[in-house]
Amino acid sequence: MAEPVRVLIVDDSVVMRRLLADALGKDPELVVAGTASGGRVALAKLSALKPDVVTLDIEMPDMDGLETLREIRAQWPALRVIMCSGLTERGASITFDALAMGASDYIAKPSHGADLQVFCASLSAKVKAVAPAFNRQSALQPRGNHERVAAGTSRVASAARTAAPSSPGPAANRTRQTRAEVVAIGVSTGGPNALAALLPTLPSNLGVPVVIVQHMPPLFTRLLAERLGRSGHLPVSEAKHGEPLEAGHVYIAPGDLHLVVQGPRLRPMLATHSEAPENSCRPAVDVLFRSVAQLYGPATLAVVLTGMGQDGLKGAELIRSLGGQVLVQDQASSVVWGMPGFIAQAGLADAVLPLNALGAAIVARLRTSRSVNDPRDSEKIPCTPSS
Repeated sequence: MAEPVRVLIVDDSVVMRRLLADALGKDPELVVAGTASGGRVALAKLSALKPDVVTLDIEMPDMDGLETLREIRAQWPALRVIMCSGLTERGASITFDALAMGASDYIAKPSHGADLQVFCASLSAKVKAVAPAFNRQSALQPRGNHERVAAGTSRVASAARTAAPSSPGPAANRTRQTRAEVVAIGVSTGGPNALAALLPTLPSNLGVPVVIVQHMPPLFTRLLAERLGRSGHLPVSEAKHGEPLEAGHVYIAPGDLHLVVQGPRLRPMLATHSEAPENSCRPAVDVLFRSVAQLYGPATLAVVLTGMGQDGLKGAELIRSLGGQVLVQDQASSVVWGMPGFIAQAGLADAVLPLNALGAAIVARLRTSRSVNDPRDSEKIPCTPSS
C-alpha cells in the first residue's frame, strides 16, 4: 500500500482546524502531518513536516493566505496548495487571485447547516486529486534543488494514465459531414486558469455560442464570468434561465444549477434547473452535454479540460454516437487528468491536445466544411447556425 498523502492544515480558527483534521482523518489514504494557526507558523513547519499538500486559509491576521502562498511558491514551487475560502464575494475574489498565483485548487468552507459529510468527501477527493502521484518526495524541495514535477494527476484517473493520447477511438478518423454550430466545454479542477488561457485564443468572430460547465459554487461562477470577460475577445456572462443562446457569446453555468440548451434549433434558449446532482456535481457536464447533443447532434463540438472524476464521459459518448466531435486537454498541461483522461481512455476523443493548442483546434473545426471538397472551407465562420 502506498504511503498516505501528508497534509498540513493552516487556519487561524481552532474550530476549522479541528473540522478539517477530522474530515481528512476519515480517509485512510490521508494523514494530517500537522496544523498551523497562521502563515508564519506554517512556513516554519514546512521543512520538518514535509507535507504533500497544504490546505491554506485565506483570511488570517498575522500573514494572510495570499502572502503565505506567495512565499510557498518562492521556496517550495512544487508543493500543492488548496485554498480554503468563505462563501463571500471577497473570499471568492481572493480565491481567484490565489489560483492565478499557483494554488492547485480551492474548497469553500461549509456554511451553517451544510452537509458536513459531503464537505468531508469533497475535501478528501480534492487533496488526493492534487497530491503528486509519483515522485512525492520531491514535492517539497527548496528552489535551486527543485526538479520539475509533472502536473498533478488524480488517483481517480489512474487507469487513464495508461491511455495513449495519440490514439483516439476508431470513429475519430471518420469523414466530417457537419460544421460545428456550438462549443460545449466541461472543466473542473484547474479550470479557472485553463479557461483564462483558452478563451482569449478564440476570435471575436467565432460565430457560434460557447456554453461552459465549471464545477464551482454560487457567486464564484459570476465572478469567474466577470474575470474571463475582461481578458478575451468574446463577451462572457453567467447563464440565465430563459436567455436566448447567441453566437459569439460565452455562457457559464451558475453554481448549484444545471445548465441545458433547449430548442428550437434556429432559436435556442438556455435553461437552468436544480434537479439532483450527477457525478456528485451540480452543475454537471453530462447534463449540459446531453442537452447540446440532443439539440445539435453532429453539429456539436465538445471540449473537456482539466478536472477530477468522470463528469462528461457519458455526455461525450452520446455526442460521438450522434456524429459530434470531442477534444480533450492532454495530461501534461492538466492540473488533474481525470475528466479528459477517462474520455481519452474510452477512445472518445477526436484529439488529445495541450491547452495552448486547443483554441486553434476549436476554430479549425468550426471552419470545417459540410463536405470534404466543399469550397466553403475557406469562408468565414457563419454568424448564425443552420438547421
